[in-house]
Amino acid sequence: MSDLDVDVLIVGGGAAGLTVSALLGSYGVDTLLVNAWPHTSILPKAHILNQHTMEILAAIGAADEVYERATPPEMTRYTGIFAGFAGPHEDYGRLITKTESWGAAGDDVDYVAASEHRLANLPQIRLEPIIRARAEALAGKDRVRFGHEMLSFTQDDEGVEAVILDRETGNEYRVRARYLLGCDGGRTVRPQLGIELDNLGPEKSQAARIVSIYMTADLSKWATEPEALLRSYYLPDLGRTIGLLAMGPDHWGPESEEWVVHQFFPAEEEATTDDEAAVVKMREALGIGDVEVTVHAITRWWFEGVLAREFRKGRAFLLGDAAHRHPPTGGLGLNSAVQDAYNIAWKLAAVLQGHAGDELLDTYEAERRAVTGRNVRRALENAANAPKLRAAMGVEYVPDPEGNWKTLRDYWADTPEGKRRRREVLAAVTEQSMEFRAHNTEYGYTYESTAVLPDGEPAPEPIDEIRVYRPSTRPGHPLPHAWLLDDDGDLVPIASLLGPGRFLLIAGEKGQAWQEAARKIAAEHGLPLDAVTIGHGEGDYLDPRCTWLRHRDIDADGAILVRPDRFVAWRSRGASADAVSELSGAVFSVLGRAPHA
Repeated sequence: MSDLDVDVLIVGGGAAGLTVSALLGSYGVDTLLVNAWPHTSILPKAHILNQHTMEILAAIGAADEVYERATPPEMTRYTGIFAGFAGPHEDYGRLITKTESWGAAGDDVDYVAASEHRLANLPQIRLEPIIRARAEALAGKDRVRFGHEMLSFTQDDEGVEAVILDRETGNEYRVRARYLLGCDGGRTVRPQLGIELDNLGPEKSQAARIVSIYMTADLSKWATEPEALLRSYYLPDLGRTIGLLAMGPDHWGPESEEWVVHQFFPAEEEATTDDEAAVVKMREALGIGDVEVTVHAITRWWFEGVLAREFRKGRAFLLGDAAHRHPPTGGLGLNSAVQDAYNIAWKLAAVLQGHAGDELLDTYEAERRAVTGRNVRRALENAANAPKLRAAMGVEYVPDPEGNWKTLRDYWADTPEGKRRRREVLAAVTEQSMEFRAHNTEYGYTYESTAVLPDGEPAPEPIDEIRVYRPSTRPGHPLPHAWLLDDDGDLVPIASLLGPGRFLLIAGEKGQAWQEAARKIAAEHGLPLDAVTIGHGEGDYLDPRCTWLRHRDIDADGAILVRPDRFVAWRSRGASADAVSELSGAVFSVLGRAPHA
């Protein structure tokens, strides 16, 4: 292969790399993605796709297929905790308690009001091929190269030069790029940059070691509760807990063909557990005897949380697992990776297309490191909170079948003591909503950087900083969702008004001066900036349900400026004596450049 010049070299073909490839392709940026392995992930790994992530997947045209292949919504309603799995008496597999999860399959009105997109549940092994197809369509099939490994790179003031190995042919070639994105889980790019990781969780000697077995098995005889998305089993006979997750692909819930079993071991015990022993222990834990099982993969991983000290060094950036790794509690890891891609893609496009200065790229680290650091800490806090539920259950984490089953039967009994204990467990599992209903963590997070212009309004006091998302147009907040009427009388989501890689000025129904100013600035400077007016009874779009009216926080002659990633950059509550000058100052301040540059 001949040497190649591109705008952006993407190293790594996981969720972050494929998403940023597709996004940059949709923005018209010339990219090359290389991935050392010849295929996407062969492990299920992450599976929860929250609302922000589904909005991003919709932006690259992948959401419909994800929903089509994902777990049916009615089977994502709650997380269940059960006693045992299979065994000699009827209490094996009995439900201990449950809690609604991630919008309760559409029943939680806060989730419905927050976004036009609902959560989806699709294992990474099936998600990544969908995103890869979109990346190949938008960036070009030859610009997404699996089986091509980056061996090394150097950078200077003008760009990056990398040596790539085609692993099939053995040929090496050089790629020159303006920027490099490390999306390879920290295997190559981060070590070569010399960026260190901070461990935010326990030391490995004190952390749990998880052995995950991905397998095909018919567990329909024992896996009850079809509405359960996640299943956790306390095992009275063994005095420990395992996790069980349905993987589909053609049937879900109890009828799922494939499963992942997560077994938790102290580090010293797992060290003596080879693959064969892990399968034996899995069979013992489930109590399924000699039921036919086909093991596809066995993986081992630490329950850890780490954060890179820098997300940018020169012309190289870190995304996804290269920059942060999360415990799975809360389902924040893959979502953070996809959202990293959304944050940096429009900024790179703006710089490469001459609309923004390099200063804009510094806001990637400022914004995403703060958010992902919080996500890592939240995932660790979720794990630390779990023992409260175990304590409320009153069971011992020691192998005592007779004593543990008696404790559970006392818990289920129709007695004053049983009712008291069930009430305690209910309170504990409701508190655990910090893991399964962290709506403000996963959707309501905010940004602070030079790409966000404060308007002097104080941040609202949170009702619950983890669980309760409150829509707002305060700069740094995500654009509130609303259904609007277009000229044909059709309902459209407000987010659909943003074109790929484009800013949007939203003015009130009396804000034509702002709209005209935006059009003038866009025309004079060639900026990707659109403008609309929205009001209940007048404007380019109408607000029939008054949803936008409730959330907009501006007057009829005010305006807000929305970034291409759907976060509010600036707002003016009312009119301006010089709308062109004020809006121009805001736009170019966000872009990190002078108007004449």
